[in-house]
Amino acid sequence: MWLYLSEEPSFTDFSNEKALFWHETNFPYATWGPNAIRHHHIVYDPSKILSQNATIYAHTFFSRSGYTPDPNDPEYDPWSFSKSHEIVKYLPKPKVDKRKSLLGGGNDDQSSLDLLATSETDINEEDVAPVFVPYWKPNITINLVEDFSRYSRNALPPHIADGNNKLIIDHRTGNYFPMIFYNEFWLLRDKLVAVNETVKELKLDLELSPIGLTKWQLFLQMDQSFQIHRSYGSMAEGEADELKRVFLEGNPYLLIITMFVSVLHTIFDVLAFKNDIQFWNKNKSMEGLSAKSVVVNFICQVIVFLYLLDNETSWMIIASTGVGCCIEFWKIGKAMHIEIDRSHWFPLLRFRDRESYARNKTKEYDDLAMKYLSYLLFFLVICFSIYSLMYERHKSWYSWILSSCTSCVYMFGFIMMCPQLFINYKLKSVAHLPWRQMTYKFLNTIIDDLFAFVIKMPALHRLSVFRDDVIFLIYLYQRWIYPVDKSRINEFGFGGEPSKEVVPGSSQDAAGASGSSEQLSTVSDKLESKKSK
Repeated sequence: MWLYLSEEPSFTDFSNEKALFWHETNFPYATWGPNAIRHHHIVYDPSKILSQNATIYAHTFFSRSGYTPDPNDPEYDPWSFSKSHEIVKYLPKPKVDKRKSLLGGGNDDQSSLDLLATSETDINEEDVAPVFVPYWKPNITINLVEDFSRYSRNALPPHIADGNNKLIIDHRTGNYFPMIFYNEFWLLRDKLVAVNETVKELKLDLELSPIGLTKWQLFLQMDQSFQIHRSYGSMAEGEADELKRVFLEGNPYLLIITMFVSVLHTIFDVLAFKNDIQFWNKNKSMEGLSAKSVVVNFICQVIVFLYLLDNETSWMIIASTGVGCCIEFWKIGKAMHIEIDRSHWFPLLRFRDRESYARNKTKEYDDLAMKYLSYLLFFLVICFSIYSLMYERHKSWYSWILSSCTSCVYMFGFIMMCPQLFINYKLKSVAHLPWRQMTYKFLNTIIDDLFAFVIKMPALHRLSVFRDDVIFLIYLYQRWIYPVDKSRINEFGFGGEPSKEVVPGSSQDAAGASGSSEQLSTVSDKLESKKSK
């Protein structure tokens, strides 16, 4: 095996000894053992990359032992094969941070420099071609694929018919050469080294080893799957690296448990969504339910949706959040009467309480709870917004409002669950709640507790998981101390067994009268027999 580094996509200058960086002999093919894995370490001078903006290629040649791949050498091996691969990758330069201090006067000089660069470069950013920066790949794994399969010449599999892994066929004999695979599956984006004036030398770790056919096809299939998801917009640019990082840095047993629990989390999410829709679709009474919490949940969902739009999130996440907004608005229609007011020059929506909600104590308790909780929520929102305005940077005033509201929804959203607790306390009953849906959500919260210890996440998100536990535990405590009244209207809008009203003079009345007379006569007979005894 010979490894050459050059600036050309193809290599023919075998007489240049400076271009040869690695040479190995007696390397076995399709033989697994200690001698089948070779390692090498080199140091490269980055001056050519900086001065000439060049791309460096690695050219790997294989031939039979005792021969060379040089056509001008008397010991040239006509059965030698090779493959080239770039080890310098040009990626778009990271975008300049558009955020700025809305109050002016950054806290450090770097902030002012960023603002100056932003004002100078963002004039016609869409019309300017993106700037690419060279990145050095710090390690290369060269695999020889162990493949003895027999393929049809006119029906090659797609992964070897075209592209970078195209099968090299000797047309004289109909045989194919072993496949050379530059394995970069575990090379993450943050491991790449940006080549600039501060870099004096570039280190390169090399590995030469065989790879099984199944494992090679698995790597190709996963890379292709990641590319398809990125093209559809369902996966961001760095999400594939984060998934690989879980496999690299995580405990295998803990990873298996996490995958199993993730499946349960998905199942419980689907069941909770199904029962939530079923509950509100069949609900005929708002007695004991907080209508204002439904409205506030819709407002929170809209705030999160607008925040995702402002931050250029994946369209699949935006679409799912948009569907959630529609469902929350549909819930408002089930909890309140929605009317269209056409008396103004622009049609407006008017919301009116349902009779089952306004005619009892539910509305009074809901208004009272929301009144005091809104004072606390508004105070927290104002304090956090002022803190964000003073110490954080934002793209615009609109972004500041959205980010402040979203952060408050994220941190203090559990306050909106408290009015229902207050209503339950005042009514001394929890029979009106959708317990089936809440059970699935509580199970999901327990799973989130596990993820809080397993997966790296912000501290605020970890706290938000445990605060939901407290709310659900209070719900469970209320269910325990308040007995269920079977005659109360249940979660589907129906009550217990109604008492049948008997119409005087009807057949039921006659049957009931005759039945009662028979019972009275039976009782009187028993009393007479006791007296005679």
